[in-house]
Amino acid sequence: MTAHAAGSCDSEHHCITCSDEGVPMRVLRVDDARGLALCEREDGVHATVETALVDGVGPGALVLVHAAVALALLEGAA
Repeated sequence: MTAHAAGSCDSEHHCITCSDEGVPMRVLRVDDARGLALCEREDGVHATVETALVDGVGPGALVLVHAAVALALLEGAA
């Protein structure tokens, strides 16, 4: 189940639920058994992100992340 469709976040990457800013992150690895992914911000910082709310997360995908939770799939895997 997808928390938000990619079109539900505005061009400034704000979450429509809480109005906080999300951070686009590139997925490097996925641990499907735990529902987690290792992701990287544009500046090279890595973080572990929960992926249970978003379908289709795989290596190379770009996800919108807030509070270490992927909220939307912005771009599918490359």
